Amino acid sequence: MAKKDAFLTYKGKPLVRKDNTIYYGDPRDPFVVILQITGTKEFHDMQIADRVVVQLVSTDPDARPRDRIIKKGEKRGLYNAMDIGTVWLERALNKNA
Repeated sequence: MAKKDAFLTYKGKPLVRKDNTIYYGDPRDPFVVILQITGTKEFHDMQIADRVVVQLVSTDPDARPRDRIIKKGEKRGLYNAMDIGTVWLERALNKNA
């Protein structure tokens, strides 16, 4: 039986959703990815993410909020946003290691 406090993971990193914002990555690492769903479209009676803002963000608590954003972009569809976000996060964590 799974633990109730266990997070959903993607490629070994936690994936947490709060409303239209998805946080990807371990908050104890130097960087995480924030995905903000800014637009949806109708698909077979469901709303799916259409426009997603992707941000690579530093978790440094001493940095100013404006300086925490390392990279930012917009993608069409959640898959494309997760794809680029994963690449940005892996590169940033490997460079920082």
